[in-house]
Amino acid sequence: MWYLYIIRCNDDSLYTGVTTDIPRRIKEHNLKTGGSYTRTRTPVELVYQEPLPTRSSALKREIQVKKWPRIKKLALINGRALL
Repeated sequence: MWYLYIIRCNDDSLYTGVTTDIPRRIKEHNLKTGGSYTRTRTPVELVYQEPLPTRSSALKREIQVKKWPRIKKLALINGRALL
C-alpha cells in the first residue's frame, strides 16, 4: 500500500509527498534527512494521509494535489471538498 501524505511545517507551509511507511517518513523529515524543502522547516506534523493501491496511483495523486492552491489543500485536510 502506498500513501499520499501532507505535513505541516513549523513555518505553517504544507508539504505533500508519497511513501509506503508514513511513520518512518515523518521521522526522516524531522531528522532533516527527508527532503530539502523540509530540512529547514522542522519540526513537521502529519495532517493528512490517503491510502492508494499502487506507486503509480500515489504519484499521480501527488502531482494533482501539489498543483492545488493552499485553500484547496486545507479543505482536503479538514475533510471538506472544494469543487
